[in-house]
Amino acid sequence: MITGELKSKVDRVWDAFWSGGISNPLEVIEQITYLLFIRRLDDLNILAEKKAHRTGKSEGIVFGPDQQDLRWSRFKNDEPAVMYKTIADKVFPFLRTLGGDGSTYSHHMKDARFTIPTPQLLSRVVDMLDGIPMADRDTSGDLYEYLLSKIATAGVNGQFRTPRHIIKLMVDMVAPQPSDEICDPACGTAGFLIAAAEYVRQQHPGVLTDAAQRKHFHASMFHGYDFDGTMLRIGSMNMLLHGVESPDIRYRDSLSEGASGESEKYTLVLANPPFAGTLDYESTSKDLQRVVKTKKTELLFLALFLKLLKPGGRAAVIVPEGVLFGPSTAHKVMRRILVEDQKLDGIVKLPSGVFRPYAGVSTAILLFTKTNSGGTEDVWFYDVKADGFSLDDKRTPVEANDLPDVLTRWTNRNTTERKRERTDRSFCVPKADIVAQKYDLSLNRYKELVHAELDHRPPLEIVADMEKLQMEIAHGLSELKAMLS
Repeated sequence: MITGELKSKVDRVWDAFWSGGISNPLEVIEQITYLLFIRRLDDLNILAEKKAHRTGKSEGIVFGPDQQDLRWSRFKNDEPAVMYKTIADKVFPFLRTLGGDGSTYSHHMKDARFTIPTPQLLSRVVDMLDGIPMADRDTSGDLYEYLLSKIATAGVNGQFRTPRHIIKLMVDMVAPQPSDEICDPACGTAGFLIAAAEYVRQQHPGVLTDAAQRKHFHASMFHGYDFDGTMLRIGSMNMLLHGVESPDIRYRDSLSEGASGESEKYTLVLANPPFAGTLDYESTSKDLQRVVKTKKTELLFLALFLKLLKPGGRAAVIVPEGVLFGPSTAHKVMRRILVEDQKLDGIVKLPSGVFRPYAGVSTAILLFTKTNSGGTEDVWFYDVKADGFSLDDKRTPVEANDLPDVLTRWTNRNTTERKRERTDRSFCVPKADIVAQKYDLSLNRYKELVHAELDHRPPLEIVADMEKLQMEIAHGLSELKAMLS
């Protein structure tokens, strides 16, 4: 977490962008991303020069003898007007030629556009970035995370960011291993992949000392897809600044027919895919339609996760709560597949305010293992009431926080948790009970309320139940209309 003087510098630069006419926070971060990449190129070039001096081999040299003025270490000392002209007329055209070197970063820089409006603003940004110790992975990563947090606080494109404490909980629950191949098919700014990388570093420190493990960590462990070029650039740079040298971050519309080639490639899927969208049957992968005939993106993504996972692979993904109880045929088919054909491990019901102020939708975390042969015995449920922040639009820190308890009880789901009553915050439900309820996976279907809870239920919980009833009625009317037509 950055604080103090560095935080103040970032805030001042951010304000300068806005006053300078760039009001889209994604564009602000994109321009800063380009500059961070330019600085990174110079850092890599310096390392390559030192190595060449020792070995006599000029491998990894980025800048030729006639390109020295394009280096960060050179132009950062120029007058603002000179620096501006160098970057606009030379550096950015140079960036666009780097796409052929094979790295994910250079690939995403091939469409780089320079839009910083004035030499004075450019000079301020370069000075600020130059004062940050980028060799320190924690500092550089924290800087970028702070910049990304401003996407949300600006109130624009906040849907791209899943709250970081929710991501951390999900990663801790699935406990990534050094041998895993991890995928987020809707990666955005790569928050899940970064949290997984941090977990592996902390829990398995030997991963970077073994040559084979280190190569896997940097080049083949992390895979992220998105269909937004800006998100790909930001996510790619975010991974670099968090110490992953060459992740597989690339363009893909994960649900489209054109992306249907991959299957059974990954051992772990972490994702918060787009909610409440609908697609045309014609543009959607036929492979996914064969699993579940639907236009709803949240169900198609679940089918995609199952397709991408290797047998034995596991997933922790966020879904809108309607997935758990929706009465449509597609909803029921998807839930039956998770319970009967795969191994449904757990469901964590999140408070409806987790994604405020951008959406008040109720969500849940689904945790499952791909087996293709069943295996569901008892499904573990947890009813989260507090996540450490207020559940209004302000989302200010509060003392109440169930998330540590979620993780503790998750680890005991096959032992002591099976003995807990259904009046408790967490409990297990046998598969037979879920089948008897026609695969309804909503926690409230199985939770037993004590008398005091019935008399004093929180207003938000009552509202959530009303929303669920309205959804069920709407789905029923929709199916009835379809039958009559």
